[in-house]
Amino acid sequence: MSIAPNFKDYRFCLLAAALLSLSVVFFHPQTSAQVSLYRLVFVVDITRSMNTEDYQLDKQPVSRLQFVKHALRQELLKLPCGSQVGLGVFTERRSTLLFEPIEVCSGFAEIDAALAALDWRMAWAADSRIASGLLSTLEMLQGKDQNLVFFSDGQEAPPPNPRYKPDLSALKDKVAGVIIGVGGDQLAPIPKFDAKGQRQGFYKPEDVPHRSSFGESDLNPEKIQGYDARNAPFGSEAASGDEHMSRLHESYLRQLAAESGLQYRRLTDADSLDQALQQAAFAKPGTHTVDSSWRYAGLALLFLVMVYLK
Repeated sequence: MSIAPNFKDYRFCLLAAALLSLSVVFFHPQTSAQVSLYRLVFVVDITRSMNTEDYQLDKQPVSRLQFVKHALRQELLKLPCGSQVGLGVFTERRSTLLFEPIEVCSGFAEIDAALAALDWRMAWAADSRIASGLLSTLEMLQGKDQNLVFFSDGQEAPPPNPRYKPDLSALKDKVAGVIIGVGGDQLAPIPKFDAKGQRQGFYKPEDVPHRSSFGESDLNPEKIQGYDARNAPFGSEAASGDEHMSRLHESYLRQLAAESGLQYRRLTDADSLDQALQQAAFAKPGTHTVDSSWRYAGLALLFLVMVYLK
């Protein structure tokens, strides 16, 4: 005896509808959505002052570099699919691009792994000439359709001699983007490491230069103790200062931002970075393909639930 389906039974109709909805899922239906997309290049200062621990994560002190990495990894989760991110590092007098912008969703694992691997030991020299590094970054990115995000605490080592400050005027407004100031307002000790990367306390006054000794002094020779034009243009007395400590040099970074045509923002938490980056000035309209399979799967589940409802 054969049993014919009862087309008048509402449960049969619901089961049929559930089967039909579920079958659509296997065809991977997609829809297009209008979204704001971003094309960003992160350049991170990895000089020794970025090891200063004046941020906190989970109530534990962390270095500036570690906090930048944390904020960037959180930002990756917030950027809409279709956006692209590149990564570079700054040390000494120039920046180096590690990779060109790649799509944040399909390339999430690779970008996340690269951020996790950022380390101060990647630096190829100990000096920190931020103005020169910014200049090299602007030269590298000019003419490209991408926005620069330059992270730094603004501390140059040795301290800059204003007489030889790089001229950024030729590249002003050639690259859009923002300088992100990193660090606290109060002086904090800079951790010191040996050649093997083992921590050896903190830098002391005698470990670092407290003034520039390059070229001619920018001071009036009459005010320099022991001045000699040839042998001692900076005087005979040893310089003293607090360059072995570190804080955010915000006014200097603001000055560099104004000279280069970049914006300036300060990194206080992950939300502050999100506000600095996902703004209308950096966004471009675009379409993103979205997988809509979940809608049909949800509809199939709803039909199955209704079968058991009286």
